[in-house]
Amino acid sequence: MIKSKTTAAVVAGALVAAVSTVAAPTSTLAQEQEKCYGISKAGQNDCAAGPGTTCAGTSTIDYQTNAWKLVPKGTCVTTEVPGGAHGTLEPSDERIPS
Repeated sequence: MIKSKTTAAVVAGALVAAVSTVAAPTSTLAQEQEKCYGISKAGQNDCAAGPGTTCAGTSTIDYQTNAWKLVPKGTCVTTEVPGGAHGTLEPSDERIPS
């Protein structure tokens, strides 16, 4: 009798946890995202690092302004990088390798 009550309690707890996770996702993947240029460290970009590259992980300098990372929507332009620069929603030629 005790074993079946324990099993029932464990199953009920797992069910509650599963339903709560599906009902209220809190991960970054569930948020709307945008491309933010100039905020990734070298080799950590998500894409768009310039002509002749294969995309993700191809930036060669820190905070390369033609390489982007996905960030939660609305946070890009307030993301600060060393030197006082901020992320941008469009690529630029400001900090790219020569």
